[in-house]
Amino acid sequence: MRVSFWKNKKVLVTGGAGFIGSHLVEMLVKQGSKVTVPTLSQKLKNNFLAAVKDKINLTGADLMKFEEALRVTENQEIVMNLAARVGGIEYNIKNPASIFRDNVQIFLNIIEAARINSVERFLVTSSACVYPRFCTIPTPESEGFKDMPEPTNDGYGFAKRVEEFLGQKYCQQYGMKIAIARPYNAYGPRDNFDPNSSHVIPALIKKVFDTPDGGTIEVWGDGKQSRAFLYVEDFARGLMEITEKYAVADVLNIGTNEETTVKDLIELIIKLSKKDLKIHFDPTKPIGQPRRNCDNTKAKEKIGFEATTPLETGLANTIKWYQKRNNP
Repeated sequence: MRVSFWKNKKVLVTGGAGFIGSHLVEMLVKQGSKVTVPTLSQKLKNNFLAAVKDKINLTGADLMKFEEALRVTENQEIVMNLAARVGGIEYNIKNPASIFRDNVQIFLNIIEAARINSVERFLVTSSACVYPRFCTIPTPESEGFKDMPEPTNDGYGFAKRVEEFLGQKYCQQYGMKIAIARPYNAYGPRDNFDPNSSHVIPALIKKVFDTPDGGTIEVWGDGKQSRAFLYVEDFARGLMEITEKYAVADVLNIGTNEETTVKDLIELIIKLSKKDLKIHFDPTKPIGQPRRNCDNTKAKEKIGFEATTPLETGLANTIKWYQKRNNP
């Protein structure tokens, strides 16, 4: 990243108070950007932005309302849209309609407001959830609209397909500079550890620490399903690099080459947690896609992006944060 590109840029980060957004905001502040973060209450429910709260502009806004999206995008040079409603497999299965509705509504409001206010660049933050269950591994960007999205998260997957489509069409019709990132499974400090809506890594970390030594933890599936987990700082850096270098309405995967099975993942979490636990795999529970790993060739060629944080390092950082947060 060139410091000169981001220095003094007025950047709106929707979802900037959340897990990934807060890391992105910290990076932008470090680069000298003038960051605005819209939140529902103009107050932080968590302390994720504590380190930079005096260096950013927090403004109350309900992005489900178009007039408020119009207000917060006014006088902004770059809009990075990370606002999203999503959860883990169980949450996604139970709430496909509201997930689709809310994500699409927020996106429609933000991109149209950005167009009206002549925002210079706009980031579409998509997801690997656009891919079908049985896709090529590693998965190239060309399969993003192939068949149906993975059925256990089809509401979110379809919403992200719509966002990508609209990003490309806003570029085509209005000449907007649009970056489209398709990131893989994120994890790291500040993740969502609520068992009702968390993804696999925070869900397993919480289970491990909630289970006394000598106990048994239940893991959904047979453990053979795989993912390529992207550390949150690599994720945020990838979003900045694609926005700066590739705002041409062409999708780029943002991910890692380190594919890991859930069996290896839970064993590593237990090892790092220094716990003595048994594992029970329940193959009757849903597992999502059998395999997930992305082809990172295009991102490396177009913007020089590569993930740099090994899974073991990222997990150790995440566990340390979780322990500190829950045992202050």
